[in-house]
Amino acid sequence: MKHSIKLLAAGLLLSTGLFAAVPAKHATPKTSPMKGMVSFKQMPTKRGIEIKLNDPTAGNATVIIYDWNNDVVWKEPLSTKKGLDKGFVLSQLDNGNYTVEVFCDKQMVAKKTAHVYYKGDSKFVQLRG
Repeated sequence: MKHSIKLLAAGLLLSTGLFAAVPAKHATPKTSPMKGMVSFKQMPTKRGIEIKLNDPTAGNATVIIYDWNNDVVWKEPLSTKKGLDKGFVLSQLDNGNYTVEVFCDKQMVAKKTAHVYYKGDSKFVQLRG
């Protein structure tokens, strides 16, 4: 009798654990309302990037640039008072990949990678992703 109670309890715990281990899938919209709000472009000199907010009602936005160690190397606000487009000269940074994120109302709305590299004696920046 003791043995069957132990088996029943173990079976109940095991079945409960199996059902609890499968997370429910949340429905996510196929398109984000923020998509297309920000556009990235390489500067004509290829020494940096230009970021433009396409929605003039976006209010304040912040651009944060991280290095390969996820350390913040640049953080700058964008506002309607200063204009919603801004150029960032990144060629003075060390070679490597940098993550560029744009936040509006504390929500990330865009993310790209900027690759800084030497070509000959000159340093260039290329957008990826």
